[in-house]
Amino acid sequence: MSSCAHRLPDSLKQAAKRIAAADETTMNQFFMLAIAEKINAMETAKFFEKRAAVANAATSQGAWDKVGSNDPMADDKWSQSINVKKTAQSLRNMRGQLLNF
Repeated sequence: MSSCAHRLPDSLKQAAKRIAAADETTMNQFFMLAIAEKINAMETAKFFEKRAAVANAATSQGAWDKVGSNDPMADDKWSQSINVKKTAQSLRNMRGQLLNF
């Protein structure tokens, strides 16, 4: 493990200290968790963006056809068709928002 020093505005440090204390953890643990969550969010958005870019409705339906012939549960039906380009754009927008967080 390595260590590094960061400059924080006093308001950010105080907020982190308050939240870490309320969570019964140290500021170090709080910062490590916050960084890990940010990395995870960014990598997850990129993963789904790549998947959406190569999505194929016919291939997806083929995979669903292998599941079986049982009817889906009431809350497990696709209510609309998927627009791959629109979904990919939404994921790109979401990634942009996460990068600016």
